[in-house]
Amino acid sequence: MTGGGVSIAVIMTVGLLAVIASRGLAHFWPADVIEATYQVPGEESRTLAGELVEEEQVPRARLAAAGLPVDVNGGEFMTRELMKVGNREFGSDFSWIVAEWASNPRTPKNLVVMERREWGNFYGYLASVKESGRVVASGDGAWNELQQRIARVDGLYTQIQDLQKKDIGGINHGLERLRLERRKLELGKRLDAAAEADLAARRAELDAEYKVLEARLAELNGAFNRDSVTLRTVDGREVEVSLGKVVRAFQPNAMSTPQKLSFYFAKLWEFVSDEPREANTEGGIFPAIFGTVMMTLIMAVIVTPFGVLAAIYLREYAKQGPVTRLIRIAVNNLAGVPAIVYGVFGLGFFVYVLGGSLDRMFFPESFPAPTFGTPGLMWASLTLALLAVPVVIVATEEGLARIPRALREGSLALGATKAETLWKVVLPMASPAMMTGLILAVARAAGEVAPLMLVGVVKLAPALPVDGNYPYLHLDQKIMHLGFHIYDVGFQSPNVEAARPLVYATALLLVLVIALLNLSAVYIRNHLREKYKALDH
Repeated sequence: MTGGGVSIAVIMTVGLLAVIASRGLAHFWPADVIEATYQVPGEESRTLAGELVEEEQVPRARLAAAGLPVDVNGGEFMTRELMKVGNREFGSDFSWIVAEWASNPRTPKNLVVMERREWGNFYGYLASVKESGRVVASGDGAWNELQQRIARVDGLYTQIQDLQKKDIGGINHGLERLRLERRKLELGKRLDAAAEADLAARRAELDAEYKVLEARLAELNGAFNRDSVTLRTVDGREVEVSLGKVVRAFQPNAMSTPQKLSFYFAKLWEFVSDEPREANTEGGIFPAIFGTVMMTLIMAVIVTPFGVLAAIYLREYAKQGPVTRLIRIAVNNLAGVPAIVYGVFGLGFFVYVLGGSLDRMFFPESFPAPTFGTPGLMWASLTLALLAVPVVIVATEEGLARIPRALREGSLALGATKAETLWKVVLPMASPAMMTGLILAVARAAGEVAPLMLVGVVKLAPALPVDGNYPYLHLDQKIMHLGFHIYDVGFQSPNVEAARPLVYATALLLVLVIALLNLSAVYIRNHLREKYKALDH
């Protein structure tokens, strides 16, 4: 029965991961684009093109109740298909069609899919490529010219992003620090003529650097928006799109299997390494990955010493009596408190009380804007540490209780003090149990969402909490998180159909990140266990 239960649990887990992976990872495959003639009974026929996303059997009575001209005397069911038709300029980019009303399906090899930074995909035929409004290529030679100019625009986009975020961002950060420094001197009544002159000179230096970068940025933007492309939809309408708004263009119907595989892995890499766009329904989720890992590591650094010290005191130093038993009961009960309660406590105590006090003591020059008196990375990590510390305490106590009494007495008999015995004999042998507690803490904390919504996680963070600006690690900055990203994309997105596959892909990635963190801790634990196995025997 035990073996059967374990087998069922493993099968269910693997099955769940397989469902998530199949639904999420299939989204990045370049599916064929189908062009077909579609005619609703009693209306004129029209041509549509798009990717088949979903297919289902629907009762005829249900379609008739929705107002569609369905012959209720036909079969019981009709096939309904969800098509991603893109071209959001002319309506919704997803459309349900009745498969029986579509005819002459075909997959033209020259049908173009253009992935844009905004407004989703565009499906159509390439008419011409323009430079500064002048046609430079059309017909058969337009495709190669388009690819070359998209590659050029991608390089310019990277330069612009680096210039804005690193160089200009660094200057803006320096100007803000000068403003705060001046305000601090003013509050301390130390703003004399010499200090004013020094601040003015440093500000003038930054302004001069900014003007040079601004001119460079204007030059890059002019080159970035120079080229455009004219596309013709399958129903004959023409649209001109600036290549500055285009991520890539491809012809899935003309791609071979190796080309599709190359495209697929390129999309996967973009998903894990790029920033989100289109209300988090396009692009990548690297900021959410970075925020999740950073917050979990800071939480682990905080929770481990506090949990271990508390366990050492309760097991080794505290007098075993009613008070100690009451503390252990409280610790065990804390492990079962709902996570949202910790979030409310973190918001009330860490953010408003502790953060507000830090602002009044150390950052008065920033008032009325808060520095630490607002949700951020530090408070999110502390809240998760508070949530996970009971698990570390219980696991460490159990590890300390397993150490044989003879080892302690032998160490004391050889002249070691109690502290030396604890530090050099007991703690090394109990380290695998400490790592077990840390593994359990990471497993619980990394996937939490409810408390983080109150203490530092946001839908879209403007920058990473680590950058090249002093103090380099910005603990007061808000972050993105994979768990909250799943909630936001799945339940707050205005484009549900576009967001659905990303929910599965992000969920799979969250599981993989937590598994990687846990496997790293398991490896360290097993190494420590092997190292001290001889002493244990």
